[in-house]
Amino acid sequence: MDLGIKGKSAIVCAASKGLGKGCAAALAREGADVTICARGAEALNATARELAADGANVTPVVCDVTTEAGRKALLAACPNPDILINNAGGPPPGDFKDFTLEDWRKAVEGNMITPIALIHATVYGMMERGFGRIVNITSQSVKAPIPALELSNGARVGLTGAVAVLARRSARSNVTINGILPGPFATDRLRSVNQKAAEARNIPVATIDAERRAAIPAGRFGTPAEFGAVVAFLCSQHAGFITGQNILIDGGGFPGLL
Repeated sequence: MDLGIKGKSAIVCAASKGLGKGCAAALAREGADVTICARGAEALNATARELAADGANVTPVVCDVTTEAGRKALLAACPNPDILINNAGGPPPGDFKDFTLEDWRKAVEGNMITPIALIHATVYGMMERGFGRIVNITSQSVKAPIPALELSNGARVGLTGAVAVLARRSARSNVTINGILPGPFATDRLRSVNQKAAEARNIPVATIDAERRAAIPAGRFGTPAEFGAVVAFLCSQHAGFITGQNILIDGGGFPGLL
């Protein structure tokens, strides 16, 4: 299927590896011009070279997108994106009693305020041009809170509520805003969380991995490539009737009907 986004410009945040890289690769394969950002220059430039080797038009921007300066640098490289993929590493796990107000501020700044700022900077231009696709990568915790990830739970749900009305208003201009709620995917984030869980229980991390895989009906962790494929479809010409949705991709782990 031709997704109809060849020549469209796309921003993908936190795209040096993991789910962000999966999204950038999928959009690049469809012919989109991709601007990717991350804080680590080495990994980001390696990803840019990898995508360019496959014929992609890719621009890497080394920046901390959670800062105003970082967002300015990113938007200077791609001032009028047709596609925006908001993505950021989640806050660290822990116990509610140990979180400080500064921990909460950092979580909200990184996983709620930053995507809101990028949406505000780009969505109205998209509406004027008559095409736009915004995808917020949040978490399965939007559907069901995850123990020990209260910082992430709060910030992700906050972002989801903040853009819900805008997603309906922008749809008339062929601009959609949707959330993708990843479950357990084989990324550094998953490995880090599993490692901390193993340390807390004083057991091998392989045991944690096996327990988590066993709890997934699909029997495995997801891959960044298949995640990116779903995001690319939501960014396509064919997905203009999908907006304001929060789509769970978790291998069937969530037990509810809705």
